[in-house]
Amino acid sequence: MKYRRDIDGLRAVAVLPVVLFHFGISAIPGGFTGVDIFFVISGYLITGSLLDDLERGQFSIVSFYWRRARRILPALIFVTLLTCIAALFILLPSDLHEFSLSVIAASTFWSNIYFWKTSNYFSIDAELRPLLHTWSLSVEEQYYIFAPILMFLIYRYFAKRWLTALLPIILGSFVLAVTATWLAPSAGFYLLPTRVWELMLGAVLMLKRPPPLSNRFLMELVGLAGFGLLAIGFFAISESDPFPGYNALYPCLGTALLIYVGQNSPSTIASRILEVRPLVWIGLISYSLYLVHWPINAFAHYLSLQKLDPSMTVAMTVASFALAAFSWKYIEQPFRQKRSFTAPMPIFAFSAGAIALLCVGGATGALGNGFPQRFPDYAQQRIPVGDWLKGTCFNEGSSRIESWNIKDCTRTRGFPTTVLLWGDSFAAHYVSGLEANINQLQANVVEYTYAGCPPILSYFSYARPDCMRFNQQALKVIQDAGIKTVVLSGRWTDYEARSFDGLQQTIDTLHGLGVRVFVIGQSPQFITDVRKIAFFAKRGNLSDTSWPMAMDPDINNRVRSFTKGATFIDPLEFLCSAGRCSYADAGQFLYFDYGHFSSIGATRAIAKYWPAFAIDDALATTK
Repeated sequence: MKYRRDIDGLRAVAVLPVVLFHFGISAIPGGFTGVDIFFVISGYLITGSLLDDLERGQFSIVSFYWRRARRILPALIFVTLLTCIAALFILLPSDLHEFSLSVIAASTFWSNIYFWKTSNYFSIDAELRPLLHTWSLSVEEQYYIFAPILMFLIYRYFAKRWLTALLPIILGSFVLAVTATWLAPSAGFYLLPTRVWELMLGAVLMLKRPPPLSNRFLMELVGLAGFGLLAIGFFAISESDPFPGYNALYPCLGTALLIYVGQNSPSTIASRILEVRPLVWIGLISYSLYLVHWPINAFAHYLSLQKLDPSMTVAMTVASFALAAFSWKYIEQPFRQKRSFTAPMPIFAFSAGAIALLCVGGATGALGNGFPQRFPDYAQQRIPVGDWLKGTCFNEGSSRIESWNIKDCTRTRGFPTTVLLWGDSFAAHYVSGLEANINQLQANVVEYTYAGCPPILSYFSYARPDCMRFNQQALKVIQDAGIKTVVLSGRWTDYEARSFDGLQQTIDTLHGLGVRVFVIGQSPQFITDVRKIAFFAKRGNLSDTSWPMAMDPDINNRVRSFTKGATFIDPLEFLCSAGRCSYADAGQFLYFDYGHFSSIGATRAIAKYWPAFAIDDALATTK
């Protein structure tokens, strides 16, 4: 195909927001949508390559994968090896163990599935996973397992009826993507079925090239509209919005419009902007830049375990561009030229050997449990958490919902008032502090909790298919036991992408049953396990046991706006100051991981901000 400078410019427009978003530049909240631009571009270009082969009668699966291997693998292997070396010196044992598994997944192109199962892309600790960004490469390579065969079949046996064959797939994938934003948002983000439509949008643009508009002014408007749609994706969408779903239309359609105006002559203003030399150069190194920037970002965050200052962001940006330029010139380019070592057999031998080497290295790290002997002064201290992680009162999906019973799950006793504690693990982690505060609480507190299930009646998740049934069962528990007070608590940071409308609806439903409702907001979360924070703080001779929270401090203000009619309690007002929260006190950890309270932490949290129910009952009676 004819080389198009504007597409390299478009690659730059895609990669720069991704890098800036990952480096914490808040001015581009939707920078992650640059990956969707890449998907459309990739679908367009690879389809063009396959179409050329078909038209010339030279279609070959072997030839296709030979080209893909030359394009993708050298830089990927180079960056992965560098990342492995750095990880060996930097990551603590448990993290090196997880990293080793991700090396296997990334080198065999199923890291999107691996990270779907182990990490939310927008989770607090995502910045500490050096190969998280390889999920998008896996999506593309999985797509190219079947795409060449599908194109060949349509070309040969369906008389090139591209739209007839591909439109149902595109529409089906898009509907699935929209549905997944509320049913299974993590799966919808990571997995191929909900991303196929983006790649195929680019493919259709190549296969059914629409003719240019006869009116030059309209063509100019189309190009500017393309930039406008990309801008909406970059600046009007954030990680709290449902994605991909409908919101992915902005970057994908914007990309399609810019590709469209660029494939027609004479060139438009939009195309000329994309063809400026600096953008074209960034586009040329964009693949290597995408590969290198994230490990640099991950290791920088790992060594600091907090938000990076502007000087570090500048340093990471310079390092990313320098390493990307090196990789492009000395790794990517030699493998794209016709040389003896770029012939099919050497390339396939190199690819197989390199992938095998990475898999062996990953397996060694995993089986070696992250080589704990590297850090002899680091030990995973056991932190008391009480018994809330055991039994059916906190259900982790292994117990039948029907096994729950109020007798066994009543945590404090001997009072006229009964209170239901309902929510996920961020409700259950209060349980170990209830007994120590029994005189303050003056209530029989009943625990009704399920891992990953917020106390929202309408909540549904394919990862936790029993959540809706569990939450609906809460209403029966309340009615059968005559409970008149309910405390709702959850890891609210995980649910905002679906909106908190369901929380307000749940509160309204409880009011309809004559129930008073207390909502406990998000408690502190740190970027990683507090024991790691303490370890690195000790190495840095830091005596302060407070640490920046790794979440938006305004989260509780947004939750509060959906709790009309309930009493809202904000833990951050009691546990944090100026964005920093104590993770330990007098040598005792207040949390046992990144945010769940230890027994001591739960005891102190309840003492500081839980309501005294006997007083509340008296006030309610007076009113």
